[in-house]
Parts: sequence; structure tokens; C-alpha cells
Amino acid sequence: MVTGHLFHHGKSSWSADEYVGQATLLLLDFDGGAPPEHAWRRKLNSHANILKEFSVTFMEAFRMLRLGLRLWSYVREEASQGRKAPIDPFTKEQCKPTASQGVPLGGMGSGSISRGFRGEFKHWQIIPGSCETSPVMANQFSIFISRDGGEKKYSSVLAPGHHEGLEKNGDLGISSWDWNLSGQHSTYHALFPRAWTVYDGEPDPDLKISCRQISPFIPHDYHESSLPTAVFVYTLVNTGKERAKVSLLMTWANSIGGVSHHTGGHFNEPFMTTKDNPPVTFAIAACESQNVTVTVLPSFGLCGENYVTARDMWSTMVQDGQFQRENFRAGPCVPSSVGDTLCAAVSASTWVEPHGRCTAVFGLAWSSPKVKFQKGCTYHRRYTKFYGASERSAINLVHDALKKYKLWEEEIEKWQNPILQNAKLPDWYKFTLFNELYFLVAGGTVWTDGEAPIIEENLSAASDCHESTKSKDEKSVSKERHVNMVVERTLTDSNLNSEDFFSPTSVQELADNDDVCGPDSAQTGNVLHQQHNPENVGRFLYLEGVEYIMWCTYDVHFYASFALLDLFPKIELTIQHDFARAVLHEDRRKVKFLNDGSWGIRKVKGSVPHDLGTHDPWNEMNAYNIHDTSKWKDLNPKFVLQVYRDFAATGDMSFGRDVWPAVCAAMDYMEQFDRDGDGLIENDGFPDQTYDAWTVHGISAYCGCLWLAALQAAAAMAEHLGDWAFAEKCKIKFLKAKPVFEAKLWNGSYFNYDSGNSSNSCSIQADQLAGQWYTASSLLPPLFDEIKIRNTLQTIFEFNVMKVRGGRMGAVNGMNPNGKVDECCMQSREIWTGVTYSLAATMLLHGMDHEAFTTAEGIFTGGWSEEGFGYWFQTPEGWTTDGRYRSLIYMRPLAIWAMQWALSPPKAILEAPKVNMMDKLLTSTLDMTTLNDTDIQKTAPKTGCFGNAVFHCEC
Repeated sequence: MVTGHLFHHGKSSWSADEYVGQATLLLLDFDGGAPPEHAWRRKLNSHANILKEFSVTFMEAFRMLRLGLRLWSYVREEASQGRKAPIDPFTKEQCKPTASQGVPLGGMGSGSISRGFRGEFKHWQIIPGSCETSPVMANQFSIFISRDGGEKKYSSVLAPGHHEGLEKNGDLGISSWDWNLSGQHSTYHALFPRAWTVYDGEPDPDLKISCRQISPFIPHDYHESSLPTAVFVYTLVNTGKERAKVSLLMTWANSIGGVSHHTGGHFNEPFMTTKDNPPVTFAIAACESQNVTVTVLPSFGLCGENYVTARDMWSTMVQDGQFQRENFRAGPCVPSSVGDTLCAAVSASTWVEPHGRCTAVFGLAWSSPKVKFQKGCTYHRRYTKFYGASERSAINLVHDALKKYKLWEEEIEKWQNPILQNAKLPDWYKFTLFNELYFLVAGGTVWTDGEAPIIEENLSAASDCHESTKSKDEKSVSKERHVNMVVERTLTDSNLNSEDFFSPTSVQELADNDDVCGPDSAQTGNVLHQQHNPENVGRFLYLEGVEYIMWCTYDVHFYASFALLDLFPKIELTIQHDFARAVLHEDRRKVKFLNDGSWGIRKVKGSVPHDLGTHDPWNEMNAYNIHDTSKWKDLNPKFVLQVYRDFAATGDMSFGRDVWPAVCAAMDYMEQFDRDGDGLIENDGFPDQTYDAWTVHGISAYCGCLWLAALQAAAAMAEHLGDWAFAEKCKIKFLKAKPVFEAKLWNGSYFNYDSGNSSNSCSIQADQLAGQWYTASSLLPPLFDEIKIRNTLQTIFEFNVMKVRGGRMGAVNGMNPNGKVDECCMQSREIWTGVTYSLAATMLLHGMDHEAFTTAEGIFTGGWSEEGFGYWFQTPEGWTTDGRYRSLIYMRPLAIWAMQWALSPPKAILEAPKVNMMDKLLTSTLDMTTLNDTDIQKTAPKTGCFGNAVFHCEC
């Protein structure tokens, strides 16, 4: 626990008045217009440098040559089937990643759009598993100012004009707009899920402007947090002597990212509907009030043949500050041609008196009601529980967003203020803690309604899945994706209803889409399905990373799950339910493992899957095929540890009973890896754990520590559930294994990497106490003497942290005892962001506050600070000691929430009964009648623990 002011050797504060004048902050300090005291900040004219990706050494490339050839062949094979391989290091994005990210838009699991700190809308993830990184530059906010007498006029896009193509002469598109903002006096302030952009006298020296971006990310709210919508509140303060007419403009292209807006066939029509695939619908809106007038332009184009051109649209706004009111009654427009981009616009105009203030509010919503996986089935998204699956839902979403955003902000502030106002915590930690949550929106998340898949008739009967759930009146699948856009005005009347909307236009885009269900789905589809559960909050998926396209990668979720458990515990429990069912599931379809070219089955019963799949999640698991993960040594212990932590933290006995058979099965499965009967599992001389390029021999500090912790957690859970025999079994193994672990690995200062004889067996691994981290997080008894734990942590701090650029980069994974980085493989020489956060959490749990925050601040310095490498809102899996990244926008850095867990453990954990592994062991004469009335022993297998709840899938 934090007991005093903490040392942090970097910049001590990032206060708003260091970026914005104090006078401006005071002027904007009404209706939430001023940025908060604690936030991540940048000037809009900051350089967005191209990020540098890691590269392998010659020896690493040589050792991985055969793997690389097999992977290249697999990537090509998947591409020939129209699919993207889960791991594809060969195909690079045309748009190179830059240090330009900002707070993403929307809630969780309904498709996301990111917004850069300079205002560009980018990183489109509307389609599951697909990320279009390039910004759509027609999507902008702009401002037009005319003061009394018309002598002073200003117009500009509210983003710095630094992108390709703006210098074109005679252009009819967005290059013809006024890109007059330099960004020198404009600043961005991020505190997820909100962001503020302050324009301090740009473009009008006498007008202060604040744009506040708000998304409905509200912990423990499983309704609002699922909504695909965002609100932009503009606060205007006139410091001049003349009255000013101010018109704000929102323009939006008919696009879901990439080159989709160039495909042609787009057209605008009020409330257009389709009979095949439900449309993806965008709605843009503005609030009309007594002081604010809203007008729209239903459609304009960037080429000028069949529509009002972007240049003409801009000229109208410069001259009149608004569009014609008759546009609300506009009919369908001419379909766009290939290569043209169809857009729409909404404006909000107001007069601001001298020294007066005014607010204008815009809303954006998108509706993609169905989630369709390439080889699998189609599901409804979570938000359709509340808004339905029609194309009109985007209209209702944006309408409600404009009415509810102040309530969202109240709830967000209630959640954040106790942390932000804690003077004992470093400033950088406060806002980085919240900003790392960006991944739960921008990490490719999918949140379904939890109901059965939607089965639509396919062209081939063989590809039907879950026949029993098919709806009679669903139409055949079309090879089209319909994308609509409606441009709205809404009134500020609190009694507003749907008739108060003006919906002048919708824009449709056609794009390729795949068939619904693959041929294998029928065999497994209902196995892992949950339905008719009164506590059903849906099912949740998030990617390992946008470059590693696998859902809920479990060895990484082990680190990231603290965020979900703390903020959305019901989602965390649904994920654990999914994996518990998967443990008892078997899929005998053959898979080629790329590391050595061997063949095996996709999913072995008793093993915890690496992931829930890629193209058919829940039904075709283990998309990862580098290694046979049924032989990994960390997945099963991690499952047991997470289940116990979640069980203890929530106190949910029904959850504990439900998953207990899987816990028993997962523990029993691991017995095969104790080959010498000493109670400890052994690694098998290949990278058989989350460090999947780092070979392990014999007993390892990482997996061995996890195994000891899992034995203790399983024993504790068994006692809670009344399975005394299983508790006794785990205690006996623990007491047998612990002295072996210490004798084989403890060297007086830390635990050796492994018990083998390789050149790196004595390496200092930053993550060697992962099992103790979970043990302490669950308030179980420590695995080792406190002096050994603290000595180990101190050694890691002195070597892995402080010997790498003075502790300014995080903890390197491997360090040799001579103080040189372990370069035996790619991963040993990397600094993993999430592992550094988890290490810091372990330090906090053992009273090493100074070391903890110094360690974690290295990730802030390297990734988020102005002197760092530019990884804000795209924190990678890791970087090398020279700052080159691997795998941007990655799940594991959510482990920063393990630090907050260590600082403020939940009440249920604090009050949970303590378990003593040295208690007198039970004997075989135990009276089984002492079991409680839940009769857990009848459902928990004693030996094999697989029971009859095993399913087979064969090709």
C-alpha cells in the first residue's frame, strides 16, 4: 500500500497551465470546457514521427529460418482462402505507424474508430479482426467566424494541415479547404475515455475554443459501455469587443476506412433500408437550441461530377456560415462513381456576444449490428439488446448520446476522481492508468448479446451451422456490405422523441462480405454457447493485438485481466466460463505446427487453449499454430490462478461451482509433466510458455513458480467448495514440490532461469515471480520466505531495470549476472510493457513502493513521454533497448491495472478466509458427509477430472 509521497525521477507534473495559459483555462472553466488537472498532453504541432519496428539479428533469423518458411507458406495458404493469418510478419500496412494516436471513440465491442491527437479519424475496426489504419481526411471539424461588420473573417479546418495532397492547385476536394491551423497554440489533453482539444486563439485570436470528446466507457455499466457512439462538446468564449457569428462544421465521408470510400455505388437517401445484410450505419448530429441553429448538406463529393463539390461546400460555409434549411427535405442522390468519395455535413451556428460564452454539441454513432466471422457464424452485438438491429439504431444511438453525455461524465468522474485526487500517487501514473484502457475499445473488441448465433441460409447446405437455431424468415446472404450514414439535427428539449429528428440523408456503401458459417461450425457451435441466463451480460472477445489476430489469448489475458476484473467483473467471469468449458472440450481436427512441422490435434481435452480462435471464435480454438500449446506449461496454471483470484474477488459461489470441474481437469492434466515424481513440472527444451521464442530446460523459475501458486490456489478453492480430498492432494504436492524448486533454482539472490546447463540458465528473468504475484494479489500465503521474495525483486530492480538506460525504459526480460542483457533470443533482450507493469505490481505487494513506481515509470518514459518513442495509445508488446517496437496496440499493457489492484485490493479479497498450506493434511478416512449441500464432490472428478463433459470434433 502507498504510505507517502512517492519518488519518481522524471518530470513531476504535467499540469494544464504548462500547455495552456492560465487566463484561457479560467475562461473555459464552465460546462466542463477546461481540460483536467491530470492528463496526457501534446501540442497539435508536435511532430508525429514514424515509429521504428524491431528487427531480428542474423543468428536469430538463421535459427528461425525453417519456421519462417513454414509461416510464409501458411500465410499464403490463408490468403488464397480470403483470410488473414493470425500472425503475418510479411504483409506490411501501406500507412506506416506514426506517433499520432489519441483517445479512441465509442464504447466496447461494437467496432471502434480511433482519433489522433491532431484530430484525424483513423484505425477503423468496424469489421472484426480488420484494422484500416489510414485516416479518412474528409472527416473533420472546421470553424467559420465572422465578426460584426464582416471585416474580420476566419475559416479553418480544426486540424493542422500537414498531410499529403494539400498543395494541389485547382483541387475540388479537401485540399481546397482552408487548412490554416498551425497548432502552435493548440493543445490536446487525454484522460480516457475523454479528451480535450484547446484552441487558444487559433484561428481567431479573440476566440477561445475547447472541444471535449466523450465516449460511454463506464465501469460496471454493461449497457452504456457497449454503445458505439461519441459526443463532441464545443465550448466557445469570445474575448473580443465585437459580436462573433461562429459556425462549426462536421464533415463525414461514406467510409469504413481504407479505400472503401472509392469503390463507387454509394448514394444518399433518407431512411434507406436493405433486405440482405443489415447495414453499417453512421449518424452524425448536432443539438439545436434557442441559441444554436443546425443545418445540413446531405451529400457532397470530392470530384464534382454529380454532386456539390467539397470546394463549393466550403465556399458556402465561408460566405453564409450555414446551409439551406430546405436540405432537410432532400431526396435520394445520384450513386457515386468509382473513385469518388461521397460525404455529408452538419453545421451548428451561433452568435457569441463580447465576453460571452456558448456551447455547441455534435454526436457521432455507428451501427454494425451483426458480427460475422469469416469461417464461423454471425452474432448480434451487445448494444442490439437495447437498440435493436435495424438500420435506424444509429439515429437512436446518436439521439440518446446527445441527451445522456452529461450523465456519462458524472459517472466517469465518480470513478476517476478518487485516484486523480490521491496526492500520494505520481501524476504520470494517474493518467497513464486510465489511458492504457484505450485497448478495451481499440483492441479489436467484440461484445455479443450472448444469444445463439444468427444462422442465415447459405448457398451450400454443408456450411449451415447450428440448424436448430435457424430463423425461418432470414434472407439469403448477399456479397454486399451496406453502410449508411444519416445527417441529423436534434433539439435540446428533454422530452425529445423520434419525431423531432430531421434525417435528410443516408449514404450507402457496398463492400465485399463473406458467407456466414463454415462447414465445421455445426459440429461444435452449441458446445460453448450460453443462453437464457438472467445474468447474461453477453460474450466478450478482445484481440491479443492488432498484429496478432487471436481472440482472448489466454497467456496474455493472465496479465491484462486485472483491468476487466476491476472494472467489468461480469465480463471477466464470462471469459473464464468460456475457457472453463473449453478445458473439457476436445477438437480432433488436425493442425500443422509451424515451429517443427509436426502434426497434432487442434485442442486436447484437459489443456487450456491458447486462444478462443480467429475466424470462428468459441468453435475453432487455438488459432495459434507456431507450437503445440497443449504441451505448454504455463496455460493451465494461469487458468487456475485466474479462476481462484476471480472467485475470491467476487465471492461468486455459483461461478466457483461451475468452473470447478475444469480446475480439477486442468490440474490433473499437468501431472504428465512431472516426469520424475518430485511434484514439480518440467519444461521440455523448447519455448513451451508465453515467451514462445525463449527455450526452457528442466525446471524453470517462470513455470515452476506458476505451478506452485496454482497448487496453492487449487487447494484454497477446493476448501471453499468442500472438496477436501482434492485440497489434500494439492497440499501434498505443494509441500513436496516447494523445497525441490528452491533447491534447484535458488542461488542466494534470485531464482535461476531454469535448471538446465545452457548459457542462459543463470539468467535473471524479470517475470520469475509471476506465480508469487498472483499469490499475493489473491492474499494467499507467500510461496517463499519474504526475504527471498524481496531479495529477488531487488536483484531484478538493480539489474533488469536500472542497468538499462538508468531505469528509463522498463524491465528487460533477461539479464545476465554480469550486468549484460541476455541476448540468447529475440524475447530475452526485449522489454515487455505488460511484464514491467506486473513486476511493479509485485513490488507494491511486497512494500517496495519506490522500486515499483520507478520500474513502471520506465514504460511511461519510453512509451508515453515527449522524450520517448511515441507509443501513446498504441502501447506495444515490447521494445528493444534502443526503442524499436514489436506488435503495437497489444493486450498485455493493461497489466498496469494490477498495480492499482495492489494499491487498493477489493474488499472480498481482504475479507476472504486465509489458507494455511501447513495445516494438518486430511486422511483417506475423511467423512465425506461434511460436504455442503452443493454436493460439489459429485460434479468434481477425483482423478481424471474430465468426467463426461467432453466433446469431440473430427474431420
